[in-house]
Amino acid sequence: MNARTFLVRGLLAGLIAGIVAFGVAYTVGEPPIDTAIGLEEAAAAEAPAEPAADEAHTHAEGDAVHTHAAADTEEGHTHSHGDEEEGGITRTTQKTWGLATATIAIGVALGGIIALIAAAVAGRLGRLTVVGSTALVTALGFVAYALVPFLKYPAAPPAVGSGDTIGSRTAYYFAFALISIVAMVATVFLGRWLAAARGAWTGVVGAGVAYVIVVTVAALAMPTVNELGDFPADVLWEFRISSVLSLAALWGALGVALTWLLGRVDTTAKAVA
Repeated sequence: MNARTFLVRGLLAGLIAGIVAFGVAYTVGEPPIDTAIGLEEAAAAEAPAEPAADEAHTHAEGDAVHTHAAADTEEGHTHSHGDEEEGGITRTTQKTWGLATATIAIGVALGGIIALIAAAVAGRLGRLTVVGSTALVTALGFVAYALVPFLKYPAAPPAVGSGDTIGSRTAYYFAFALISIVAMVATVFLGRWLAAARGAWTGVVGAGVAYVIVVTVAALAMPTVNELGDFPADVLWEFRISSVLSLAALWGALGVALTWLLGRVDTTAKAVA
């Protein structure tokens, strides 16, 4: 099997994983998002109105008083995510075709990346077969890129977090994800070295402990983000659980589909040989 064989199967597996992830995200992820949007809109409706720049105002010039009518007679506004929006993407489109497009695109891209990594390490991880090494790559990728960064910077629903800090929060997340990935790659090399010197059990345990220490120190050193305010704890918990389930569905379906597809190719090649 060459890299092209891995890549084609990876893209197909990513497509399957994206569809599965969409089903999970739509089923368990959209209800708490709808609840959070409702809370956001209710808070916006109850907020005190702020004078608009073009609102009616008066000013005196000598003895004359001039009055200017407001271009917009409404005092303030509320932001809506519903189907009544004009000229934008409706909420129904967001959670159906929009969500499906996003999960499938991410799944296909992720499948291609994981497949190429699996092709690079095939035959280089001890006695693991192609299927075994691919499954290991997928599992380690899930831990390093999805699970561990989520534990430090979990997803936040609408109405949580300030718009002024979204740039810094995004930078923190990807910086920590990069640290986690680099630590995982170093862990694999450390595990191979320890396995060759001290045995497989020592290699696995030693490398695992080293990874946990590195990401724990990094998590403690990086800034903490806490902008929850008085957001309901039950809605937040439901949203974050659904986020983890969606991530697990994406990576789990990708791992199962990719190992199955590569396993068929490997079995056919052996039969022909």
